[in-house]
Amino acid sequence: MNYVEMADISVSELKIHAFEILHRVKEKRMRYIITHRGRPVAAIIPVDEVQMDHESGASAWEELEVLGQQIGQNWQSKQTSTEILSGMRLSPNALPAR
Repeated sequence: MNYVEMADISVSELKIHAFEILHRVKEKRMRYIITHRGRPVAAIIPVDEVQMDHESGASAWEELEVLGQQIGQNWQSKQTSTEILSGMRLSPNALPAR
């Protein structure tokens, strides 16, 4: 995929020029970073890029499931991961028991 341009635009510019911006995204495959008070908050990109990411997301979940199974098989703590995380939330300086 060739991208013609990527530009930062403010929320107020987006409000004023939404039709033109969306036309450029569709026809020229431009990409925009939307800023609010100078900080990036969102992106506008061609929809087929999102669909491609969505499709690869399924394989990412599959990888996470495999990793979870591997961690479970090698788990050596007497506590469950939920117990450890709960304890960390309650006392951030506490280390998990072995």
